[in-house]
Amino acid sequence: MSKVEEFEELRSLLFSIAYRILGSVAEAEDAVQETWLRFDATTTLPTSTKAFLSAAVTRISIDVLRSARVRREQYVGPWFPEPLLNDPYQDPARSVELAESVSVAALLLLERLSPLERAVFVLREVFGFGFDEVAAAVERSEAACRQLLVRARRHMQAGRPRFRAAREEREELASRFFDALSEGDVTGLRKLLAADVTMVGDGGGKGPQLSRTVAGTEKVAQLLAVSFPALMSIGVTLETRELNGGPGAVFRDRDGKVLNTLALEVADGRIRAIRLIINPDKLGHLGPVADVWAVDRETRHAMRAVRRPL
Repeated sequence: MSKVEEFEELRSLLFSIAYRILGSVAEAEDAVQETWLRFDATTTLPTSTKAFLSAAVTRISIDVLRSARVRREQYVGPWFPEPLLNDPYQDPARSVELAESVSVAALLLLERLSPLERAVFVLREVFGFGFDEVAAAVERSEAACRQLLVRARRHMQAGRPRFRAAREEREELASRFFDALSEGDVTGLRKLLAADVTMVGDGGGKGPQLSRTVAGTEKVAQLLAVSFPALMSIGVTLETRELNGGPGAVFRDRDGKVLNTLALEVADGRIRAIRLIINPDKLGHLGPVADVWAVDRETRHAMRAVRRPL
C-alpha cells in the first residue's frame, strides 16, 4: 500500500480527531493537510501509521487551538463551533461516544478545557486510544495524561444535562418544532420549549445577531413565531438536517444560498437551547453563502408589515 493510500484510509479519523479538538471544519481540514505534508516528508515509514498520523494531527491541532483561543476571547458575541453535517468517521463499537462528542453542547463544554485536557479527553474517551498512545501523542507521561483526563471528565460531567433525550425522541420533538416554526404557531412552540430555554446566535460581528440571549418559554416562542414566518414570506426555505449529530436545519435564501444554521439541544423532554450560526465565515463549507445583511433588511421590513398580536 502506498503512502497516499495509507493516509487516505485514515483521513476520516484524522479529521474527526481534529474537529473535536478545534471545533472548526476549516481548521480541522488544514490540520489534516499539514499532517499529510509531515507524513509525506518522512523518509522511513513508522511502525504504526495510525499512531504516527493520529499523534501528528493531535499535536498540530493543539498548537492551532492555543492560538485560536486568543482569537475566540476577542470574538464578537458568543462563539459556536462550525456546523458539521456528517461526521466522516464511523466506528460501530464507539457510536455513542462519537455521536455525543460531536454535539454542539459537548463541543462548547470542551471549550472550557485546556488544549491538553481537550486532546487527552478526545483521544481517550471518544476514540478509545490507550494511555500509551495518548501519552505519545501529547508528549506527556501516562501518569500526567491520567490526571488530565480526570480533570477533563469532571468539567464535562458538570455541564451535561441530567437526562439526554434518545435519538427517536429528539427527532420527533424536532419535527413538531419545525412544523410549528414554519406556521408561526406560538402555542405549539410553547409546548415544546423548556421553561429555561435559551436562544442565541453567533454572528461574529459579520452577520446580524441577537443583541442578547433570549431566555424563557414565552420570549423565545414569541420571537420565533414572528421572525421565521417573515423569513418564509421573502422566499427563505428551511431544510431540516442533522447537525453535529442532533436535530437542526439549514436556512437558504430564495436563490438557494446558505443563510444560517439552527441547532436544537433537547433534554428532559423539551428543547432547552436553540443556537443559530449566522457568521458567513463558518458556513462556506456548506455551499455558497447568502448576503445575510440584505436578507435581514428584507426580513425586518416583512416583520413590520405582518406584525400582529399573538
